[in-house]
Amino acid sequence: MGTVIDSHFLGLTAIVTVGYQFLFFIVTALLKFDKVTDFAGSTNFVILAILTLVLKGSWNFRQIVLTLLVVIWGLRLGLFLLMRILQWGEDRRFDEMRASLGKLAVFWIFQAVWVWTVSLPVTVVNSSNRNPSLQAEDIIGWIIWSVGFLVEATADQQKLTFKNSPENRGKWCNVGLWKYSRHPNYFGEIFLWWGIFVASTPVLEGAEWLVILGPIFLTLLLLFISGIPLLEESADKKFGNVAGYRLYKRKTSPLILLPPAVYGNLPSWFKTTFLFEFPFYSRSLPQEGSNW
Repeated sequence: MGTVIDSHFLGLTAIVTVGYQFLFFIVTALLKFDKVTDFAGSTNFVILAILTLVLKGSWNFRQIVLTLLVVIWGLRLGLFLLMRILQWGEDRRFDEMRASLGKLAVFWIFQAVWVWTVSLPVTVVNSSNRNPSLQAEDIIGWIIWSVGFLVEATADQQKLTFKNSPENRGKWCNVGLWKYSRHPNYFGEIFLWWGIFVASTPVLEGAEWLVILGPIFLTLLLLFISGIPLLEESADKKFGNVAGYRLYKRKTSPLILLPPAVYGNLPSWFKTTFLFEFPFYSRSLPQEGSNW
């Protein structure tokens, strides 16, 4: 079974991912129903992890643990996002795509690339014939994943609770973990996938180390393309003229959890260089003279 298409299941997982995403693309395009988008992405990770584990059939402890971590993350996030969008209604990301089949197709192609690339560490581990004894990297990786998972799940629930409260209508979320990061859920997601990579390293040899492209791709995606930039732009347009929001943005880290009293007093060059406070995160913020 381990020779299905290729020894590392890279071709097989690519075919499965494209097919799975194409199925949901058809549903979205024909029925104009985009509420399953995030569910399709998250559950695709689960399918790839389980599929590669079962096909290889080694069932060693490291493979089982990494597969279980991906399954827990994927099901939690997928069900959470599905329930949230069913409660809130339309996904505004698709407002401009519904009338353009081409734009919609590009989105689903990109989602397929995201799933396949980020899944690389667990795909290669599950396909490997090597099974070294438990090492420090395994434990460290599992701990990193646990911290990231806890942060992401907590941040998601805190924001959902905040948004569902009528008294918070028209406000930005600044409670719980959102006091220390403007995007703690993204910090958690990035952190946990780096944990998956670290836990995969005892197995890696030669070109297999290229699976580091998985967490790198995710990090770059959230920092520069579909994650933080879009949400920063949206929030700046909504609240940019509110003094309280501008103060929150100035004192709150964009990603890494830090006390506002610490972050707010750091020099701009340090924030940009080490804490991902890129200038384009504020390009939609109304200018306020020299005070901003």
